[in-house]
Amino acid sequence: MKLGVHIGYWGLGLTREDQLEIVQEAERLGYDSVWTAEAYGSDAATILGWIAGQTTTIKIASGILQMPARSAAMTAMTAATLDQLSDGRFILGIGSSGPQVSEGWHGVRFAKQLQRTREYVAVLRMALARERVEFHGESIDLPLPDGPGKALKLTISTVQDRIPIYIAAIGPKNTQLAAEVADGIIPTLFSPEHVNVIRDEIQVGVDRAGNGKTLDDVAIAPSVQVFVGDDMKEARDLMRPFLGLYIGGMGSKKQNFYNQLVHRYGFEEAAEEIQDLYLAGKKDEAAAAIPDALIDTVAICGPADHVRERLAAYKDAGVHTLGVSPMAWTKDGRLEQLRKVAELMS
Repeated sequence: MKLGVHIGYWGLGLTREDQLEIVQEAERLGYDSVWTAEAYGSDAATILGWIAGQTTTIKIASGILQMPARSAAMTAMTAATLDQLSDGRFILGIGSSGPQVSEGWHGVRFAKQLQRTREYVAVLRMALARERVEFHGESIDLPLPDGPGKALKLTISTVQDRIPIYIAAIGPKNTQLAAEVADGIIPTLFSPEHVNVIRDEIQVGVDRAGNGKTLDDVAIAPSVQVFVGDDMKEARDLMRPFLGLYIGGMGSKKQNFYNQLVHRYGFEEAAEEIQDLYLAGKKDEAAAAIPDALIDTVAICGPADHVRERLAAYKDAGVHTLGVSPMAWTKDGRLEQLRKVAELMS
């Protein structure tokens, strides 16, 4: 199992010098990749381009580029550019975001996500292979009919023969699709104890793909909140605000993918209570309502021996890259966490 470091959203409490030092230390420690995110603040592509010029070996990865924010052709252009800037170190992570951001920020209807994702990846593959892009689907029509447009091909080459494409997926159908058309899956709130469910869904996808594709051809690359500390209660409490936001408030009452995932893990009553409290504005109470067992299921926190065991559980579950998101709010705190995790993995 390889280690990645998630630096999350840019500009939230850390300076660019702080972030760069974190990335460069991760590279020195042997972390395989650095991942950055975007929502409606900093964009991931600019940050990755900046990092590419100041590192030499660590892979740069988008976790994720939002599909509603860019056409598939624009994402292909960005991917090829970042691959050149990094000398072949780019991993393209994409995702549909959520309905609030897609419709509220980008003005793109959040509908038919499976078909849109399928077509988006198909166009990405064509463009990155430098084929002339002619594609006529339900959501993408290139070139537009009855107009002056013509089928074009990307004018620059990638360094890698094939840029890996990962898709953010947590639901069953989305996971199946990602396994079918992509090279990896980026799950959130991943539980190694429930990996068999995900593996069954991945198997459905690789069976659909055919052409000899197997489970081993689909990398599992979860983002996981991590804190190594002697006080288990303190470590768990650090996870509560983040988990409360995702389980309780990341979406509407009827459309919260993370809440649905926790239901599937067997925490139905807790998921309902957390969501009801959070949506009622009682965020602290929602965080306090998260069972310790649920925190231990989807996060890695606590004393070193416990964390070592949890790291082994993720490895045994077949995780390809563990995206470490250190739950520390200062540069020094994050550096300390990265070092502790690297040591426990050695």
